[in-house]
Amino acid sequence: MIPARYDAIIIGSGHNGLTCACYLARAGLKVLVLEKYHSIGGMTNTEETTIPGFQSDTHASCIQFANFSPVPEELQLEEYGFELIHPDPGLSHVFPDGRSVSVHRNLDDTCRSIARYSQRDADMWRVLYQKFLKQKESICASFNNPPPSFTEEAAALRTLPGGLDEYRFQMQNIRSWCNETFESEEAKTLLGGWGVHVGVSPDEVGGASISWLFSMLIQHYGNNIVEGGMRNLSLALAGFLEAHNGEIRVNTDVEQIVVENGRACGVELRDGEQIRAGLIASSAHPRNLVLDLLGRQRVETAVTTKIRQYELGESVMVVYIALRSPVNYRAGPIPGQSVYVHPSPGLSDYFSRIFYEARSGLLPEEPFALICNEAAADPSRVPPGAGLMKLVVQPVPYEITGDAGGTIEETRWDDAKELVADRVIGLLADKYIPDLRDNIIKRVVLSPRDMERKIPSALQGTLSHGAFVPYQVGAMRPIPEMGFYRSPVTHAYLCGSGSHPGPGVTMAPGRNAAQIIYADLGIDFAVVGSRPDE
Repeated sequence: MIPARYDAIIIGSGHNGLTCACYLARAGLKVLVLEKYHSIGGMTNTEETTIPGFQSDTHASCIQFANFSPVPEELQLEEYGFELIHPDPGLSHVFPDGRSVSVHRNLDDTCRSIARYSQRDADMWRVLYQKFLKQKESICASFNNPPPSFTEEAAALRTLPGGLDEYRFQMQNIRSWCNETFESEEAKTLLGGWGVHVGVSPDEVGGASISWLFSMLIQHYGNNIVEGGMRNLSLALAGFLEAHNGEIRVNTDVEQIVVENGRACGVELRDGEQIRAGLIASSAHPRNLVLDLLGRQRVETAVTTKIRQYELGESVMVVYIALRSPVNYRAGPIPGQSVYVHPSPGLSDYFSRIFYEARSGLLPEEPFALICNEAAADPSRVPPGAGLMKLVVQPVPYEITGDAGGTIEETRWDDAKELVADRVIGLLADKYIPDLRDNIIKRVVLSPRDMERKIPSALQGTLSHGAFVPYQVGAMRPIPEMGFYRSPVTHAYLCGSGSHPGPGVTMAPGRNAAQIIYADLGIDFAVVGSRPDE
């Protein structure tokens, strides 16, 4: 038998893969991270996508759920260059008539913004925030540990006062909850717009709790950005890893996981090289792990069938834009200070329509574009006096069958993407940002097909490693047979967003997977993993 060259190999250098690698290296394992792309970071990367001097976050832009994470403190990431900027406001929603509503760092400021439309809704915001404060500790624990089993979760709900009410809330859709909780369309839209981030329409089960949690996170922690770009989170993790004798190889394409006697024992690269290891952890998409890296012949048919049925979620198109000057909204200066801006009319009818159109294969007539404006809080990303935008257009169809607007005839994304970008920019200029057309220096458009080509795990142009729906969360993510970070093959693990707690920058799947691997190796995570270095 060829001896193992490494104790552990991590496939993929996104923030979860790097997080898992760091904790394994801290335990004294010899760790190698393999990355197909030419640089590390995956969806937590920053590049000069448009022109030199304009640093765009490739996808993830803000630290939201990662504010729950103990990783920065446990791994002392500040020592490796990780610093946060705290913008104010963290989120604004702008309306076509020039009005806006914002979530500020100060609770009173947020409530004043909401009270312009309804004092009752401002008071309700305070009630919802108090609920968050009471539940914050338990929410943090749920994110930063492997998920409970279904029976454990049900038992916990039974012991809670009002447990069935909480279960109802977890199942409630956005439209129902907003209608029973708020009276103004502005407040409903402010909260309900978050559903788009995780591919949940206003009428789908589970949307209410997502909208509430996103909103309260921004209120409590802010919508923070990484100084210098999201890539600096990945670089800080890489710095910790390398300081603990870990290695990273980029431009390295893993063809398959090598399995002997039912156990993962290494990887084979696309060029034929084999690298031996005691265990493998993959932050690749779960479909890639099962169907490609492990292969159908090594996995039971029941598992491969379920993983093919694993829903991918909504496709996105991204437009990166270099600007001559900062973004100037019709709604005034406050949205221009926000790193996230949601532009849309009222909540339910508009969002329901774009989801219906995209899921029918139609290009939406009035696409929704999340506006990311990191340079508003971090001007170091652009030349002096310039501006920068990233538009995440979602949802859009992966396969185009037609156009809800009736003007785009192309059905291939390579032919249609610039026309769709024209529509998005025209919509924003006409209703929200009057000088946008004249302010653009250069734009770069990535269709769902382009996203899939650029980021290996962005299957069909999706960014969540699987749809975030009630039957694909917790111990059922990605499927029940793989819900606790273990793959069907011994010594092969999952450590990416296709596992609990799911998508977004959380570092939780990587850390949680490390806890499982520690347990399998007989290492006490509380003693070795979660304590900062002396």
